[in-house]
Amino acid sequence: MPRLSLLLILALSLLLPSSVLAEPATWDKHSKRLELAPHVDYWLENGRTSFSEVTQLPDESWTAGGDESANFGYSDDVYWFRFRVTNVTGVEAVNFMEIGYPVLDHIEVYLPDAQEPLLLGDKRPFYDRPIHHRHFVVPLLLPANETVTVYLRVDTTSSMQVPLTLWERDAFYAADQGRSMLEGIYYGIVLVMILYNLFVFMAVGERSFLYYVGYITTMPLFLASLHGVGFQYLWPEGTWWNDQSIIVFLNLVIVFGGAFSIRFISVTRENHPLLNRWTMAMIMAAGLMAGAGLFIPYKHMILPTILIAAVGCSTMLVLSVMRWIKKDPAARYYTVAWVFMLSGGIVLALNKFTFLPRNLLTENATQVGSALGVILLSLALADRLNREKKRSFAAQQRLLREERKARLAQEKSLRVQQEANAMLEERVQERTRDLETLNEQLLELNATDPLTGLKNRGHFDKAFQSSVVHAYRFEEVVSLLVLDIDHFKKFNDTYGHLVGDDCLKMVAQCIKRHVTRPQDLAARYGGEEFVVLLPDTPGDGAERVAERIRKEIEKTAFRVSGEILHLTVSIGVCSVSPSRADATKEIFSCADEALYEAKGQGRNRVVANRHQGQTITATSPA
Repeated sequence: MPRLSLLLILALSLLLPSSVLAEPATWDKHSKRLELAPHVDYWLENGRTSFSEVTQLPDESWTAGGDESANFGYSDDVYWFRFRVTNVTGVEAVNFMEIGYPVLDHIEVYLPDAQEPLLLGDKRPFYDRPIHHRHFVVPLLLPANETVTVYLRVDTTSSMQVPLTLWERDAFYAADQGRSMLEGIYYGIVLVMILYNLFVFMAVGERSFLYYVGYITTMPLFLASLHGVGFQYLWPEGTWWNDQSIIVFLNLVIVFGGAFSIRFISVTRENHPLLNRWTMAMIMAAGLMAGAGLFIPYKHMILPTILIAAVGCSTMLVLSVMRWIKKDPAARYYTVAWVFMLSGGIVLALNKFTFLPRNLLTENATQVGSALGVILLSLALADRLNREKKRSFAAQQRLLREERKARLAQEKSLRVQQEANAMLEERVQERTRDLETLNEQLLELNATDPLTGLKNRGHFDKAFQSSVVHAYRFEEVVSLLVLDIDHFKKFNDTYGHLVGDDCLKMVAQCIKRHVTRPQDLAARYGGEEFVVLLPDTPGDGAERVAERIRKEIEKTAFRVSGEILHLTVSIGVCSVSPSRADATKEIFSCADEALYEAKGQGRNRVVANRHQGQTITATSPA
């Protein structure tokens, strides 16, 4: 009888909830990293409760968290957490408190002596965090020989997991460096596999490689979203997208993985009609879920997404096993790869639904499994290529043997054909050279004004733009001359267009004689207007060139029906060091204004813009 009573008391003590609270954590001089899970109490909020009300709760309202980190799965409940830390080092310590689950929506951290709570969560921009880290890291001051109490309020639509760790700062950075290195290795492996298989797809055109690239691209993006790496480096301000990306990328993993599976291990309507239709339906469902993830909130999508991901991974494992039974060589690597991937996914799902504890293994199982799976699938693709290469090589060998027999019988005719081909090739080369010469002539004609022999406006516009870009890049001065024949319309009306054309030719020849450097350019801009482009030429040099052109035209006699005439030109000069690569319009306007000023002063003169040599900005100088 006493034994029966003792057993009943023991059973009741195990069944009834314990009111024993967690003991305070102790931080001593040897502490570097302290898991706070055994020292955390939690309380389920019943309606919005203020911090002052929470601090007044009796100890019986709180429940000790136990040895494992808080993990309550997916629910709409809001939880309060608290822990106490005693600093026995004898000196003040400034440590880091890390909340190692980066997809929590809203976190309020109430530190000792703080006036306001510290607001964290992935619903706030990344750079609002006190420490820029993918996890939530908060500096925590521990006064010497005192016990501090920290409260946290957590409200999230993701899995309610709150792993708390207290770090010595240098130890945190050292450990984080190791974690970052491992993540870098993982993403580096995936990036190499993406590039390698993308290049292979472009080389061979096999669609399996394209689906595989889609799969191994969306998988690390999903993991980057889940582990906070995407929020830290890719979309630090995208608080809405940070949650939705998990939904979108996880469903796309199923879409590309299913498409790759059907094509790679040949699950066709002919050999597996039922499995083919089931897989296609799963791919379509995942695609619709990925699209819905862009519009429907995370809390409504996460559970269906996890379900379809679990079904999809299981389906692809079944496909691989069925094809292995059918003795498909590609299914061997494929099955082992999906065992690794599926194992990682199942461990992660069981962790989110609280069936497995949260630790380093369960949190990184998907990364490890996907990395091994990616490597094995790449080996499978390489093995498939190798087998196809061997089959192709054997077929080529057979064809070569047959061709060798035929070639021996046709050797004489082949020599004749080779000679004919050589002659034909020689003629083709001659025709090619002739065509190249004609093309060069056509290009030159296309860039040349047919009347004056100078370059035309289209060629000038391209050269002008290039010169301005070069001058802007190397901070050089570019000079532009705009020339206009004085009273040309009256001259043209008096003596006729044919004489006017001869006049334009004479002016063009005078200009050409004074534009001598290889980089300089003279062109007919339109009608009686000409332009001269002088790269890397300061204002004084440009004015001297303009003055020589003006004097040359002025002294050149022009005979018309026994009458000796002399023409004059007005020239506007602009010399600038452009401050923008697209300042062509402003520079031309600058020279054009100088030209109009020359005409206004009586023509037959050179006028340089009074701001020559200065930098052209938004508008040309007055």
